Amino acid sequence: MPRDADHIEALENAELVSLIGDMFHRIVIHYALWFTEVRHQMGMDKALETLDSASRRSIAIQMKRLSKVLGFEIKDDLPAALQDMPRERLLSLLDAVSVNWLANDGVWFQAVEFSSGMTDAKRCNDSCWAHFSPFEAWSIRRFLQLGEHPGLEGLKRALNFRLYARINTQSFHDETDGSFIFQMNECRVQAARKRKGLADYPCKSGGMVEYTYFARSIDPRIRTECIGCPPDSHPDEWYCAWRFFIEDERATQLSR
Repeated sequence: MPRDADHIEALENAELVSLIGDMFHRIVIHYALWFTEVRHQMGMDKALETLDSASRRSIAIQMKRLSKVLGFEIKDDLPAALQDMPRERLLSLLDAVSVNWLANDGVWFQAVEFSSGMTDAKRCNDSCWAHFSPFEAWSIRRFLQLGEHPGLEGLKRALNFRLYARINTQSFHDETDGSFIFQMNECRVQAARKRKGLADYPCKSGGMVEYTYFARSIDPRIRTECIGCPPDSHPDEWYCAWRFFIEDERATQLSR
């Protein structure tokens, strides 16, 4: 990185590229800080309402400006080249983005773990899920236009659109009209630990936050029960399993 440059024009091309990447990173952090502060000052509902408006405008403005500099065509506020890309390449890109998200999560966890220990890393991780799960649920609800009370079928759809859905293997098993079981049959993180001869990562505390908050953010009537999650013992066919139900509907089914 530059040691002697005192203005941007003095940078070499590779240094300029590095600076552009750094500035994109600053945009991402600034964007997140705006959301965090609105949530702190005005509450989550107002923050999500504001995010809906700000994100639509922000994406359109940024894409339009970048397209002029980089010379790509815009169609419906999105790069036309991406929309015209072969379907398999788009799915591969989606997978790469999902894996990058997981890698980013792991990098943050390890950064805290290596500097402050496992206890602090797990505490930060669980607290992060308390904020990210409702946001991801809101984002998916908006994308799928699920409405206010989409019920258990809406939750199933939403679970299929999570970042995890493209990189893990998951399944659904109906119990009654008022409940179903969700299983994480193959978990990328746990499978990697297994290949290295390591014990399962004890993710139950984070999972209780993650799945409970996600489900009730899709539909506030939905309740969550943990069937099993590491450090619990589990069968070979799944790493964790969760029961989702709507109390009144489940009770009606069980009484029949």
